[in-house]
Amino acid sequence: MPRRREMKDVQIADEQPGERASGRPGRFSYEGLDRVLHEKARLGILASLAAHGGGLLFNDLKKMCSLTDGNLSRHLAVLIESKLVEVGKGVRGSRDQTAYRLTATGRRRFSEYIGVLESVVADAQKSRSGLRAADARWSPG
Repeated sequence: MPRRREMKDVQIADEQPGERASGRPGRFSYEGLDRVLHEKARLGILASLAAHGGGLLFNDLKKMCSLTDGNLSRHLAVLIESKLVEVGKGVRGSRDQTAYRLTATGRRRFSEYIGVLESVVADAQKSRSGLRAADARWSPG
């Protein structure tokens, strides 16, 4: 059985010392972290397409995201069905190839999603010094 650690002088709240806990339910639930966008491969696809406004050819997207043909196709199908990505024809040399780009809805939702991620990072950075202080108060039992 693992040994328990004793806490000394630990303040249980997400506010600064002396402040009362806000009591806001779901403060850290981050409802804007949409599961369609949040999956690692789809996040990479969306970020790649956001960085390349004119769209990307299938093979370029596959290389950029380090995905197999099958994985990329599966994730693109989810994004297309969600109306975040659209498919069209691109040209490389004299060959027509399949290309993908974000829809207007995809750009908006991805931007909103990035805003939620920024709030996660901001919250974590606010509490980073608090975490260090709390870690220092733990004593081996």
